[in-house]
Amino acid sequence: MLDRLGDKWTTLVLLVLAGGPRRFSALGRAVPDISKRMLTQTLRELERDGFVTRHVFPTKPPSVEYRLDALGHSMLEPLAALVAWAERNHAAVAAARTRYAASEAAGHGP
Repeated sequence: MLDRLGDKWTTLVLLVLAGGPRRFSALGRAVPDISKRMLTQTLRELERDGFVTRHVFPTKPPSVEYRLDALGHSMLEPLAALVAWAERNHAAVAAARTRYAASEAAGHGP
């Protein structure tokens, strides 16, 4: 479960769908750098796990829309807390990485 929720693409797709239902192409445009293959895989896994529902409309060609299910909506609050933590601590993590890189370059490994 933590592997699924810790996945970069899962988090981004859930955050995009928090704004409302989206078609596949709109999701692809909203999630930077995701390939069609990875978006398809991520959506299938989210649907399998009950976070997302897939709605097919009988148009030609068929139109498909994805939206958060109840479980997906229940994930938004803890996900928002995690995103807020990351934003608050981004500078501290960047500083730690800089210190670590300087230590490695000076030959003082961990």
